[in-house]
Amino acid sequence: MNAAPESMDDIRRLLDVQPGPSVDAHDAANAREATLTKPPGALGRLEEISAWLSAWQDRHPPSVGNPHVVVFAGNHGVAARGVSAYPPEVTAQMVANFEAGGAAVNQLSKVAGAAFNIHPLDLDTPTADFTQGPAMDEPAFMAAFNVGWNAVDPDCDLLAIGEMGIANTTAAAAVSHALFGGTAEDWTGPGTGVTGDALSLKAKVVGEAAQHHRDAARDAIDILRRVGGRELAAMAGAVLSARYKNCPVLLDGYVSGAAAAVLEVRRPGSLDHTLAAHASAEPGHRRLLDAIGKTPLLDLNMRLGEASGAALAINIVKAAAACHSGMASFADAGVSGKSA
Repeated sequence: MNAAPESMDDIRRLLDVQPGPSVDAHDAANAREATLTKPPGALGRLEEISAWLSAWQDRHPPSVGNPHVVVFAGNHGVAARGVSAYPPEVTAQMVANFEAGGAAVNQLSKVAGAAFNIHPLDLDTPTADFTQGPAMDEPAFMAAFNVGWNAVDPDCDLLAIGEMGIANTTAAAAVSHALFGGTAEDWTGPGTGVTGDALSLKAKVVGEAAQHHRDAARDAIDILRRVGGRELAAMAGAVLSARYKNCPVLLDGYVSGAAAAVLEVRRPGSLDHTLAAHASAEPGHRRLLDAIGKTPLLDLNMRLGEASGAALAINIVKAAAACHSGMASFADAGVSGKSA
């Protein structure tokens, strides 16, 4: 089942039979954690992260020796509606900046000791304006999904995913609204900095698109095809591929969260191998995290995208693995355990 899917029905089948966590590795992590030289629970979420890492890497002790940061870039036809403060050509310009090593995520990847890759997706051919019809037909959707599927290195032991794409917070809002209901205003935020009438227009576009396509869509996967974008489809592909390669995933912000949420809605539990790296300042992101049951690792008022929050969170996961694997046990250190 590790071959790239050829159709949307193949994606559905992969979700239905996807592998679960290693119970043995998880139990081994919990057993060791109880012996370490600290009061039980004293490291808080770091203890949960080390057990999660073991379970989804299918090994104990867990380690992060080969983390990867992968960014996908796409352009959106809906940008022509004036939903972004920046023109579509910025997407390609930022891709060039990533390739030259000049973006924030390049620096954060270096700090984390992570390999970095950028995947531009047909930037000269934006998706269709999803207020007029589906953003992608099935072949275009599958091509983008499989860029993500194939972008996951089999040797990667922690994957941080993110995106670049002018108007992609509009797509994320439309996907989220179609998946979880509420109002368009609940899910629509400033993105690159739209305010006033432009923000009202953006919410109107999100509401119209979500309403039309929600009624027509077969399921959550079809919603992603209809109101998502190539980079969202690719991120969904990477998340599912990582599940099959024993590679835990750090989700970046609102756009990557919306892409991944599609998998969870289609098959609950599909995001158990993922953590939310941070809470974006984009207002819809917190609502989305609540909808998919994720508590963010960081809350730094970031809203850059491009996997910046996910790259930063790699260091937290590394710290959790290092404490779990490197600390001495009470017996090894000659330290008395808790009194009865």
